[in-house]
Amino acid sequence: MAVLKCGRFDLDLERPRIMAIINTTPDSFSGDGLGHDLDAALRRCENAVAAGAHILDIGGESTRPGSESVSEQEELDRVIPLVERLADWPVPVSIDTVKPAVMRASLAAGASLINDINGFRTPGAVEAVRDSDAALCVMHMQGEPRSMQAAPRYDDVVGEVIDFLLHQVHALEVQGVARARILLDPGFGFGKTLEHNLALMRALDRFLATGYPLLIGVSRKSMLGAITGRGVDERTTASVAAALVAIERGARIVRVHDVAATRDAVAVWEAVRFGAS
Repeated sequence: MAVLKCGRFDLDLERPRIMAIINTTPDSFSGDGLGHDLDAALRRCENAVAAGAHILDIGGESTRPGSESVSEQEELDRVIPLVERLADWPVPVSIDTVKPAVMRASLAAGASLINDINGFRTPGAVEAVRDSDAALCVMHMQGEPRSMQAAPRYDDVVGEVIDFLLHQVHALEVQGVARARILLDPGFGFGKTLEHNLALMRALDRFLATGYPLLIGVSRKSMLGAITGRGVDERTTASVAAALVAIERGARIVRVHDVAATRDAVAVWEAVRFGAS
């Protein structure tokens, strides 16, 4: 049985888990940013858990293509009050950040997972998380959000992404981070063309062969718009389909905006795979 050490939680990954996206930014690409409205954010979290979310992923800085970084203090002001309110909830709280200070403050406030799109490359990031018991999601990104989609290029996108992830995992493990705390994310849409993204999805078995569980996030992304021709607010069906493709190919956690729709689809998949319960 695959178990992820995730702070005070031992998360069973035998069956797929749903991570709900909770944006506290005013400029989310998906149009669901909550800004500094703590009550609205708490309601979003309550609704996500009621709809079937197993993990809440809190983000205080937009990472959409073309976005600019926000100050450390602004990000702290956006996320820490929410983490503090969620600290005793019965689901793990994840923080989506690249900043070591935000990682440290979030862990102190009760976060159980650090989800870093920069793969813990920022100076001080490894040191910020190594002595905690939080789970760590190592993601691949070519470039940085403001320019990553300008002209992404690879000689071998699958091999290069796997090599990067394993290099960053090694950097964590030599600092004493237990293997049971680590997740991998190929970084769909982060410095990748549509063809790069499709190649990564087709090759998820190669990522699984590393022995680390996979977190996959494709919800509402432009790759789905390119495939379907639909705008960001019309991609629920495509997002659910992509999540199921990822799960069928071995993903253990899917990061989504549309929790209820994903929950229903996963329930059907599980009934076929494991039998009705």
